[in-house]
Amino acid sequence: MGNNPPQPAEDLRLFHTGEHPCGYWPDRNARDLVLDPRDPRLPMFYPNALAWGFRRSGDIVYRPHCLGCQACVAVRIPVARFEPDRSQRRCARQNQDVEVRVVAAERGAEHLALYQRYLSARHPLGGMDDHGAVEFEQFLIGSWANSRFLELREHGRLLAVAVTDLLPEALSAVYTFYDPELTARGLGTLAILRQIAWARREGLPHLYLGYWIHGHRKMDYKRRFHPLEAYDGRGWRDFQPPPDP
Repeated sequence: MGNNPPQPAEDLRLFHTGEHPCGYWPDRNARDLVLDPRDPRLPMFYPNALAWGFRRSGDIVYRPHCLGCQACVAVRIPVARFEPDRSQRRCARQNQDVEVRVVAAERGAEHLALYQRYLSARHPLGGMDDHGAVEFEQFLIGSWANSRFLELREHGRLLAVAVTDLLPEALSAVYTFYDPELTARGLGTLAILRQIAWARREGLPHLYLGYWIHGHRKMDYKRRFHPLEAYDGRGWRDFQPPPDP
C-alpha cells in the first residue's frame, strides 16, 4: 500500500465532553471541547490549536467550553515586548545562583519524588494525591508532544521542573512543579522568566501560559506578566485584567 495523502484540517473532529466537576471551582461543573485524540495528525494541528485557545494535557488537546461560564481565558506572553516588573526582577536576583538545564522530557526518580511532594502540599485531596509513575507520564508527557523539562537546580539539587512544549513558533508552559518548602523563592515565577529567556534565545515570539482565571488565587499570578495577550474567541488582543479588589 502506498502512503495516503494528508487530509485537510477541515475534517479534524471536535468533541464535547459531558459535564464533569470543575478542576478550579469545587461548586461548579465544567465541560470541554476536545480535538479527536485518535487522529494521527494531532501533533501537526497542535500549534494551530494553541493559537485557537486550546491547551494540552497528556495526549488530550482541549479548551473549556462551559455553559454560562467564561472564566478561563487563554493567555500568552509576547516575549519580545516583555519587561519584568520590580517583583520579578527581585525574584531573578534572589535566585541568581539557580542553574537552568533544558533536558529531555523523561521521568526520573527525582522528578517523580518532587512532583509527588508538590501535589501533596499544593493540591491535597484534589484527586491527584495518588499520582504515580504512570500518571506522571500520562499527564505531563504523553506520547506525541515535543516536550522538554526545564530544570531549576541549586548545587545539583532539583528545585523545580517546568514541563515545556517546543513548537515552531512558540513555547507552551504545560505544568510547573517545585519544592513546596521553598515557596518564598518564587520558583514558579522564576520558571516563567527562564522560559521567556529560552523563547528569546530561540527566536520564538510567544510563550503560552494556559488559562488565566479571574478571582482564582492559584491562577492569578499570570496577570503579573506584562504585556499579556488574551484570546477572545476570534483572535489575540492585549489583555487588561481587572484591578485587584
